[in-house]
Amino acid sequence: MKTQRVTIHTLRQMKERGEKIAMLTAYDATFARLLDEAGADVLLVGDSLGMVVQGHDTTLPVTLEEIIYHTKAVVRGASRAHVVGDMPFGSYQASLDQGVANAARLMKEGGCHSIKLEGGAQHAELVRRLVAAGIPVMGHIGLTPQSFHQLGGFKVQGRDSGGGERLLADALAREEAGCYAIVLEAIPADIAREITETVGVPTIGIGGGAFCDGQVLVCYDMLGMDETFKPRFVRRFATLGKTIKDAVSAYVGEVRGGTFPSDAESFAVHETRPQPSGALYSTAAAKK
Repeated sequence: MKTQRVTIHTLRQMKERGEKIAMLTAYDATFARLLDEAGADVLLVGDSLGMVVQGHDTTLPVTLEEIIYHTKAVVRGASRAHVVGDMPFGSYQASLDQGVANAARLMKEGGCHSIKLEGGAQHAELVRRLVAAGIPVMGHIGLTPQSFHQLGGFKVQGRDSGGGERLLADALAREEAGCYAIVLEAIPADIAREITETVGVPTIGIGGGAFCDGQVLVCYDMLGMDETFKPRFVRRFATLGKTIKDAVSAYVGEVRGGTFPSDAESFAVHETRPQPSGALYSTAAAKK
């Protein structure tokens, strides 16, 4: 029986029922499969890949072609989760036509089910154009990493005089323009709560407190892949960085000690069990 895909309408219904939405980033098919099977509702192919996959200091160097490449992989790995492709810096700022063309390309070539667009009221007209073209849009306000230099770094937003009102106005503008959901990043919890209670679309928090309709984290962060990176809003649900290093250290030790591979992990001229013809390194062979 085919698994029913989470859609933008599913997410709206979850908000109406008071059911929290679980969203994570994903960048490849293997992670997408694991996160999908574990029950994640939404997988975001975020431009955060520039930092956690490529090793950059910001998300700014990520290209549309790179997002498309990773989105295709994630779509292949996920059978239930709604997959969102992130519009990277420089792919929509020049003009409305540029934004529509690149968003359409991301959906057509990447295969994602919707796109995410940073910014508040200033990009409302682009959202309207995209929605009119049949492209579902997830908004993203508060700390918008593509505005890193303008914001003066990765800082909590909305603490200044009138900051809460501006964030609420941005959220309402995004909803009016047609966004089906809005990410609220690094804003005080009371402001996020007011926005969540005011808008009719789901809000997804990342550093926005517990009152949002859902939460999103970078999968590498919540899995503890980097032991040196621990922002306040991240909870580590595992310490896979240490687990991976321990496993690799054991592998290195056994290779150098001559205990890997064993006879059971080697091939003989006369096999006692048949091997798939021509499939020595295939998935089918690996499962035998």
